[in-house]
Amino acid sequence: MNRLGSLRGSYGLDSDRSDIEIDMMPLIDMIFILLIFFLVTASFVKESGIEVNRPEAASAEMKEATGMIIGITPEGYVFIDRNQVELRRVRGLVEIFLTENSDGGVIIDADGECPTSKLIAVLDQCRLAGAENIAVSASKPKG
Repeated sequence: MNRLGSLRGSYGLDSDRSDIEIDMMPLIDMIFILLIFFLVTASFVKESGIEVNRPEAASAEMKEATGMIIGITPEGYVFIDRNQVELRRVRGLVEIFLTENSDGGVIIDADGECPTSKLIAVLDQCRLAGAENIAVSASKPKG
């Protein structure tokens, strides 16, 4: 037997290589830990779920949607999270949102043709719920 053959025999290298396995459990555990981390740290945005024609404002600024979005249609219907809600439910839903996201804001996405009284009523309900960071969405004029 040559020298390489004696080394293989002493280290058990001449056995069949088909019994070598890679333990995947630590990798799977790490993936689950990362998944849980991203789910816990992610901030979820509640959208209104409707398309509106925003009024134009020269002072409009682009901001990230970091909170609850309340949509108001031209007919005055209020939508939160793709569901039509009555005005009396807005305050409770905003309170729930603020308990889950203490630094979250509320964006009122009102159509340019919606009744002003409905916009003011929704704004009032948000303030009564304790929201301090409230914005009304608008778009910059083209041109």
